Amino acid sequence: MLTLQLKDLSTVDVQNYLQHAIAPRPICFASTIDKNGNVNVSPFSFFNLFSSNPPVIVFSPSRRVRDNSTKHTLQNVLEVPEVVVNIVDYDMVQQTSLSSCDFPKGVNEFYKAGFTEQKSTLVSPPMVKESKIKMECKVMEVKSLGEGGGAGNLVICEVLCIHIDESILDEHKKIDQTKIHHVARLGGDWYCKVDESNLFKVPKPNVKIGIGIDALPEDIRRSNILSGNDLGRLANVHELPFVDPAFNDDKLKQIIQYYAINPTEMDKELHRYAKELLNAGNTEAAWQVLLADTTS
Repeated sequence: MLTLQLKDLSTVDVQNYLQHAIAPRPICFASTIDKNGNVNVSPFSFFNLFSSNPPVIVFSPSRRVRDNSTKHTLQNVLEVPEVVVNIVDYDMVQQTSLSSCDFPKGVNEFYKAGFTEQKSTLVSPPMVKESKIKMECKVMEVKSLGEGGGAGNLVICEVLCIHIDESILDEHKKIDQTKIHHVARLGGDWYCKVDESNLFKVPKPNVKIGIGIDALPEDIRRSNILSGNDLGRLANVHELPFVDPAFNDDKLKQIIQYYAINPTEMDKELHRYAKELLNAGNTEAAWQVLLADTTS
């Protein structure tokens, strides 16, 4: 394993390693305005949600590594502490990237990138009409993390109002994750697109606590077939399951009948079948298959 002490690396190398490692990152497309009314819009991938009550998001316009200069977005929020955070999806990623060019002060990136200004309801900076989610925010604090090139400036924002395109809502007026194709930044020129082909759910033990991998039967816990992810799924139940006499599965019957004289091979086949069921999202059935090993 390569081990690096960051103090021994150049800022460019530190940035490269961190941006490739800490990914994917959502993109904050921040529209701001200066005290003279000049509008700016620029993307930042050092961005995330940090609180729901109060609703707080944070993004960081870092100082440029090459010359230690600051970005117009930072200058603007220090003059007018308001910002609209427009969420970037796949339909607007190329234009968003274009807006990141270092245009001179006073140049409106809305025009350069072909976006449409939309009047905000509570703050001075305009919204990006093409964005499907727009958050009007007041800037609570700007915290500098250093004075050298690459140093971040945390822009801590309270979300006052959110506008959501109805095309990405479900029947309950909630955001449908399958309908908004988020775009996220990785390292270098790499991005990723979130859509139904790469979405999956992981049940969260919110109210009932999972039993934990340490509580799994030893033959399951030490399986050479079941992965760490598989064990995590199995251990996310709130109590150790029992054999269900009503469970009826033809493949399970075939495995037990075929391998009845070879318990070691039966154990492997049961674990393989359980893994198949887990990958299909059927944890209850996987448990019944694994428990069959103890009763066969």
